[in-house]
Amino acid sequence: QVQLVESGGGLVQAGGSLRLSCAASGRTSGGGTMGWFRQAPGKEREFVAAVRWSGVGTYYADSVKDRFTISRNNAKNTMYLQMNSLKPEDTAVYYCALRRTDGLAAEAVRYDYWGQGTQVTVSS
Repeated sequence: QVQLVESGGGLVQAGGSLRLSCAASGRTSGGGTMGWFRQAPGKEREFVAAVRWSGVGTYYADSVKDRFTISRNNAKNTMYLQMNSLKPEDTAVYYCALRRTDGLAAEAVRYDYWGQGTQVTVSS
C-alpha cells in the first residue's frame, strides 16, 4: 500500500503564491507517475499537472501552464506544486495521486492511490 499526504494549502489573495507538498510513504519502490488534481464545489475533479517518478518529464493542464510548476524530490519522496499568480478560479481542494505506470496521464481513473486533499482558497 501507498500513503499520500498533502500539505501547504491555505487562503491567499489573488496574484499570490502557495506551494503544496505531497509526501509519499509505504510501498513506493515501484515508482510510476505522480499528479495533482483539483475539485471545486459542484464541479468534477480535474487534472492539474503530472510528473514522472524520476522528476524528468512533466505535463500541465492549459489552465495552469506558465503559472504552476510541478516537481519531485526523490531523496525526500515528496512531490511539490508551486502555484504562482493565483486566481479565484484556482480555488479548490487539491489532491495528490500516484499512478503505478510510468507514463504522464491526465485521466483520474489512471491513478491508483490518492491523498485526502488540501484546501486552496484564493480571494479576489
